[in-house]
Amino acid sequence: MDRTFFRQVETHLNPERLGAYRQDGVDDASTLARYLLNMALCESLYSPLQFAEIAMRNAMHASLSARAGTDTWYNTLPLPHWQSKQVTDAKDHLTRAGKSLSSGRVVAELTFGFWVGFFTKPHMTSGVAYHIAKTAFANAPKSARDVEALRPKWQKVRDLRNRVFHHERVLHWQDLDTQHDKMLQLIGWMNPELEQLARMLDRFSQVRQEGLTPWLNKLRNNWPAN
Repeated sequence: MDRTFFRQVETHLNPERLGAYRQDGVDDASTLARYLLNMALCESLYSPLQFAEIAMRNAMHASLSARAGTDTWYNTLPLPHWQSKQVTDAKDHLTRAGKSLSSGRVVAELTFGFWVGFFTKPHMTSGVAYHIAKTAFANAPKSARDVEALRPKWQKVRDLRNRVFHHERVLHWQDLDTQHDKMLQLIGWMNPELEQLARMLDRFSQVRQEGLTPWLNKLRNNWPAN
């Protein structure tokens, strides 16, 4: 492809960032094609990640509300300091924005890491983690409704989410296909119908199968070498 065009693009995409896609010494077209493929993969992962995060938040909210006997469980259940601070920060943010402190608004303000944090030792000690594993994932096989089994799965989803939402490289993940499949499975464990919707919208496998070829063709056809 046109080297001048690549250099101009590289200036604003950042040479160091693009350099991660050419560590094996490939040419300019392959480097940029890998970057574009990574972008397409991240785009295709957005909808299952969104379904997973929202479903997890709402499933846990329902589970914790049932355990506490109130939908403002975050005011009554014991939380470690870092989670309590997140609740306080969420309330402060809503207050500054002139919004009501309804449970729905507070829950929606809490970060993904907040929810993954329920699989940690403090909540295992209190029994909250085991309650969530049993009730929020009621559609999972009995052996999978286990804190030790759920924790690494959700930590991996969190890591993938953070990389996708911060435009980082996921193309090199050897287990990316596996993580995609496990994420859809987790959605089904919370809500089978939502998993069906997620699979209907899913484009990940298509993008993965097509690989670099479409992106190489676009680059070489639109910006041929001089």
